Amino acid sequence: MSNTEAWNQVLRQPAEQLYAHELEALKKADKGHVPPGWSMSPQSVLTFITGGKAGKVDITPKYIGNRRLVEMAIATLVTDRALLLIGEPGTAKSWLSENLTAAIYGHSGLVVQGTAGTSEEHVRYSWNYAMLLANGPTQQALVQSPIMRAMEAGGIARFEEISRCASEVQDALISILSEKTISVPELGQEMQARKGFSIIATANTRDRGVNEMSAALKRRFNIIVLPAPDSLDTEVEIVKKRVAEIASAYELQAAVPTDDALHKVVTIFRELRQGMTLDRKDKVKSPAGVISTAEAISLLTNSMSLAASFGGGEMTDEDLAAGLQGAIVKDDDKDRVVWQEYLDHVMKKRGAEWRGLYQACKELNG
Repeated sequence: MSNTEAWNQVLRQPAEQLYAHELEALKKADKGHVPPGWSMSPQSVLTFITGGKAGKVDITPKYIGNRRLVEMAIATLVTDRALLLIGEPGTAKSWLSENLTAAIYGHSGLVVQGTAGTSEEHVRYSWNYAMLLANGPTQQALVQSPIMRAMEAGGIARFEEISRCASEVQDALISILSEKTISVPELGQEMQARKGFSIIATANTRDRGVNEMSAALKRRFNIIVLPAPDSLDTEVEIVKKRVAEIASAYELQAAVPTDDALHKVVTIFRELRQGMTLDRKDKVKSPAGVISTAEAISLLTNSMSLAASFGGGEMTDEDLAAGLQGAIVKDDDKDRVVWQEYLDHVMKKRGAEWRGLYQACKELNG
């Protein structure tokens, strides 16, 4: 089996494999200055993220939003500053982080996933204890963290959901970002970062107060806040693009959602998220859960799977209603009331084109 065939069997390909032909075309057409440790110039990285042309190859946009924010993120990584992407759930923080890393370094897999169980060893290094007991501390017994590996190679490490980590784990980053070294006293060594090394971290605004980052750590980052899509059309475009990509990767045997279905789902999500109808005439209650663009993408993908597996391959109002019910009603008691009020006070009044979806949702929520 060839490498290409092997990657085609992977459930989720990393960005550097998924868009390998685009990255190769950008490198060939690149005439800009390539910073140390980078695989292409900042201008080509911008084209990879926001879309354009590389010779005769079309470069698909990976991030649909404020172009200036992407420029600021790339400019940060040219310097020795780390980058922190902050935003609501579903604002493409991780997606942007992965694609920036794929374009700049060519390998997006050096990731520390922040959780309550993440330890300082995940940030610095640990040991193979069998080898440690047999031979004592040796270079072979040392287990490098993703960050240490990025330092050694002059690459980019990603730190997802940094605010979910305990403060002592976050603080382990301060010396790394300040001194660009990791000391290994057991070996009497210091790992010095090569040119090109950086860290892209993400933090969720819903996690404020979980493990708030210290001022000392925040000073080591350039912080960019990624907003939710600013218009209905922009959010529809994002959802349409990602649903088509995911459906293709999963080989779902169903038609892509119609523009009407996309507009209905995104309208519902925006109104519940904002607590107001789009025409700003009526207030609505918001559910306890996250009503994000990422949730809309997941909802439509699941609805396509329903249509492919148990329907005729065309997404119906019943398929959409099942997805909406699961996405919105997460806290059964509170969210069910919120969703019921939205159905009765907003969706029911929207006329014939919404009637099928309203009845399907009402039947499920009844």
